[in-house]
Amino acid sequence: MGESANPDVIPATSLRLACTIFSFNLGTQMMSDHSTKFRSSRKLTIAIDGPAGAGKSTIASRLARKLDYVNLESGAMYRALALKAIEQDVSFDDESALVKLAQASRIQLEPVVGGNRTLLDGHDVSARIRERDVTEGASRISVHPKVREWMVARQREMGASGGVIMEGRDIGTKVFPDADLKIFLDADPVVREQRRMAQQKIRREVAADVAAELRERDHRDRTRTASPLVAAADAVVIDSTSLSEDEVLAQVEKLAREKLIRN
Repeated sequence: MGESANPDVIPATSLRLACTIFSFNLGTQMMSDHSTKFRSSRKLTIAIDGPAGAGKSTIASRLARKLDYVNLESGAMYRALALKAIEQDVSFDDESALVKLAQASRIQLEPVVGGNRTLLDGHDVSARIRERDVTEGASRISVHPKVREWMVARQREMGASGGVIMEGRDIGTKVFPDADLKIFLDADPVVREQRRMAQQKIRREVAADVAAELRERDHRDRTRTASPLVAAADAVVIDSTSLSEDEVLAQVEKLAREKLIRN
């Protein structure tokens, strides 16, 4: 899949939230998928949920460019908090300390070609938060009800005006239960493991460890008390096991187009 060679940062103006902890720089989104820009008097709120390795981030990013919407990557928020916990030696099991850490942090998401840039206290941590220790930490801190409660409140603020696509694990069930369109993207666990390893360029000698971590993360996400990973009752479930990225995108885009026409 060819991506645009446009400069990384998309000109934007900052949306300042009341809490000042999170901000998302909104602006004109560039479209690189060569599709017609959808226009509607009312912009949709689209939720994409699913397990790790299902392709949520990629589909959300590409769909956002097609619709000229903002892509809110909820996982980056948890990753940023996990990174700060690592840097300040805060235990992933200490819920109250994690909430205090979040309240004292400044996390920003900036749209760039192909996704978002994540800034933590003014520093670009986009690459660092994709590393294995941060990924594991994000999964562990996400089990805490008070951490999730705080995150959900921030995410709702960021997406309150519509025209957003947010991907995660409880977007359609908890963050935006009234979203205009809900997608639950799934795939066979073995396929998801293979995709994750290819995405992160995992060496063969550590592949077994990565697969085990993904299975543990699945179990943790699906069995946690606070907002477990489950498809919303009104979500459209798409099994991408035997589908290409373009095929999945085409299905989701068709659903969004139908919603826009009805609106």
